[in-house]
Amino acid sequence: MFDPQEIRETIDMIDEDNLDVRTITMGISLLDCMDSDIDRSCEKVIRKIKRCAGKLVETGEIIEKRYGIPIVNKRVSVTPVSMLVGASGGDPVKYAKALDQAAEAIGVNYIGGYSALVQKGFGPGDKELIQSIPRALAVTERVCSSVNIGSTKAGINMDAVALMGKIVRQCAELTAERQCVGATKLVVFCNAPEDNPFMAGAFHGVGEPDCVINVGVSGPGVVRSAIASMDENADLQQVSDKIKKTAFKVTRMGQLVGTVASEMLGVPFGIVDLSLAPTPAIGDSVAHILEEIGLERVGACGTTAALAMLNDAVKKGGVMASSTIGGLSGAFIPVTEDAGMIRAAREGVLTVQKLEAMTAVCSVGLDMIVIPGDTTAEVISAIIADEAAIGMINTKTTAVRVIPGIGLKEGEEFDYGGLFGAGPVMPVSKLSPAKMINRGGRIPAPIQSLKN
Repeated sequence: MFDPQEIRETIDMIDEDNLDVRTITMGISLLDCMDSDIDRSCEKVIRKIKRCAGKLVETGEIIEKRYGIPIVNKRVSVTPVSMLVGASGGDPVKYAKALDQAAEAIGVNYIGGYSALVQKGFGPGDKELIQSIPRALAVTERVCSSVNIGSTKAGINMDAVALMGKIVRQCAELTAERQCVGATKLVVFCNAPEDNPFMAGAFHGVGEPDCVINVGVSGPGVVRSAIASMDENADLQQVSDKIKKTAFKVTRMGQLVGTVASEMLGVPFGIVDLSLAPTPAIGDSVAHILEEIGLERVGACGTTAALAMLNDAVKKGGVMASSTIGGLSGAFIPVTEDAGMIRAAREGVLTVQKLEAMTAVCSVGLDMIVIPGDTTAEVISAIIADEAAIGMINTKTTAVRVIPGIGLKEGEEFDYGGLFGAGPVMPVSKLSPAKMINRGGRIPAPIQSLKN
């Protein structure tokens, strides 16, 4: 039950602090679309997505009007497409075009799942799909891709890491005339969750139901405003408690939207992902939360500690509001999508090295970072390996979404507009890790993987 005071508070958070449901994402299994003929399989994919998600956008709009809650994105995630490629063979890009066609038909802005899970090795269809990712993202508008190259249980597949460095560069090169947008739609994971509703990394895991609704809520502006309303002498435990109470209210809203959408669409309700996902809009920034806690600028000494407290408090508040918390759940730190991160990167006070340290305590990893256009594939692979190691050792999800700015040098900028925002080219070390990357093989799973 929602009391009148809670409803009034929620209305104020929507009106004044950019509170929204960032996405309702329908996960759809494509396992029953497998066929030895790739063209028949693609036809089945299109039909099933239209059948299951044909009313997704309409349902989201009805909920928005009925409850006055903004639902920014309506999206779909599907079974990792490499599994279909393994059954059908043929050119995987046909599946990408089929996904794009289906997404356009039902009116969603992104569809995720052009993916492969290769943490322990390549199965049938995996390598073929991965090698096709640059072409697929270059010829489609709505398709998003992800590859899981490591996990705490399996270790890190360094052959896949070496390959992904080349793939990221190729994605940027094939879309260089469009600000290398291909690379913005590719995420390389360690410990990828199977129920993540956020793009570009969403896919529908094989352990999920045939069809499910997952909700991603976001309210960095709400959390910043709540901290700003506190006495300046409040200690950090009091700040943490305030964040927990705010996260509770935000999650309750997501739970409501997910429950109603599930009932209207006749599919199970999966999870609420209570991540703080920023936008370039002023006041909707995770960086500004950290600065409100007491940092002169994000990137200063103390940033990692403040982010750890924020992330933990968000999770604690969320689990009190819903028994179905999942996905990533915590704080995102995408550089180009966060107004405070953009400012700190432009000023040179936020570095890739500091961001890497922050990823040890936040939800995801190195996200939406523009790097120099001459960065080698081996350096990109090493960035992926470093981030995967943090995830593997700490039993958490980490990811890399970097954009080689083809033709750009340090200090120059991409400006995407909209959700992707803008950001400067950030320097990375030019020292060569090529010998290590070219060794290949597998970094073994850590001792903490032995839990049975």
